[in-house]
Amino acid sequence: MSLLKRINEKTLTTIPVEGKQETQKREVTRPIENELKKQLHIHLVTELKKLPALSDKEQLELIEKEAMKFFNEKNDRLTFEGRKELVDMVSNELIGFGPITPLLNDPEVSEIMVNGPYQIYVEKSGKLTLSDKYFRDDEHALQVIEKIVSPLGRRIDESSPMVDARLPDGSRVNAIIPPLSLVGPSITIRKFPQNRLKMPDLIKFGSLTEEMAKFLDACVKARLNIFISGGTGSGKTSLLNVLSSFIPHDERIITIEDAAELQLLQDHIVSLETRPPNIEGKGAITIRDLVKNSLRMRPDRIVIGEVRSGEALDMLQAMNTGHDGSLATGHSNSPREMLSRLETMVLMAGMDLPIRAIREQIAGAIDLIIQQSRLKDGSRKIVNITEVIGMEGETIILQDLFTFNQTGTSANGKVIGKHVSTGIRPHCSEKLAQYGFELPSEWFNGE
Repeated sequence: MSLLKRINEKTLTTIPVEGKQETQKREVTRPIENELKKQLHIHLVTELKKLPALSDKEQLELIEKEAMKFFNEKNDRLTFEGRKELVDMVSNELIGFGPITPLLNDPEVSEIMVNGPYQIYVEKSGKLTLSDKYFRDDEHALQVIEKIVSPLGRRIDESSPMVDARLPDGSRVNAIIPPLSLVGPSITIRKFPQNRLKMPDLIKFGSLTEEMAKFLDACVKARLNIFISGGTGSGKTSLLNVLSSFIPHDERIITIEDAAELQLLQDHIVSLETRPPNIEGKGAITIRDLVKNSLRMRPDRIVIGEVRSGEALDMLQAMNTGHDGSLATGHSNSPREMLSRLETMVLMAGMDLPIRAIREQIAGAIDLIIQQSRLKDGSRKIVNITEVIGMEGETIILQDLFTFNQTGTSANGKVIGKHVSTGIRPHCSEKLAQYGFELPSEWFNGE
């Protein structure tokens, strides 16, 4: 499966130079160190097999102990730093995910992008930088992908060269390999924050204001149907996690995702995950299948990780038939565009419905659209909280309640702006009042 020749003592790295890509050679390790690494790897694998039930922490302790014994027996001339580097490399292979393990453990790294075995980019504070990590070759990268997807019962090979998966901590993983990827195995990892984000964190980061947060809290508890819209990497799933925390603990929640990422704090949760087809191309379970099944599971709330196809019809029907308080996300650049995409997705269900009927379903089902955006400086903000108030003729009527007004950019590229109220009192105020939430008039006095 490897597209590139194996290289024993040297490897290649691709680095960007003035918009082009140049290939340069660099030394990886001296022959003696390379041979020691192989021997150390064999020795540690042998010792770990003797005690298969150890935890990761216990395995690390055993690796350090056996590595010290190994180096003493070999009487090698490596420095302390050299020994530690070799032990770290081998331990990352055995109980981690190879060279990307340090990047996964770095709290400042939010995304990892492997573009073939010799080029690994990371995102820090919204900026992409080329890391100094790399794989030995295609096969090395494939081994790591297999290590990620195998425990989930998923596979990746020439007949199924794409896969979505997740790491044990909930981080989202996408992998695509040759022949589809011409640069070799490609891995994209969106890291799950080690410390689960809460609403005060989003307020601190400037994603929204305290008034907006209290309004959304009331909307979730009053069982409004909320749709989170935004582009790729805008923070939709993180916001969905935060909003889900407002759901009362005495309600039964069904979550539906392609790859399980949501980490809700409530006790009564049933998490459902899609299944890809088997090697014969059969047995696939889609989001739509799970949405249909969830309606038979007596849910108080249905939370859908992402709506992207025909499941939109089933979601709208559920929202219109008593399953209030549902939450979902979808890709779009504005609330109005999200409505157009929902129309398209409903048509993808194969039902020949008139557009007006679809729009009436949407207007009757969705109460609130939250538009999440990733701005030029890498910050993620709620830029619109928009209410769906009904139909007028053939058009769904929307009204913005809160918006983010960008006024400029600072010298260091930071976006300058603030969240403001549009001055319109929500149409849903009466429903919120029924649940005991009286909205202060000063929240809606306008800028």
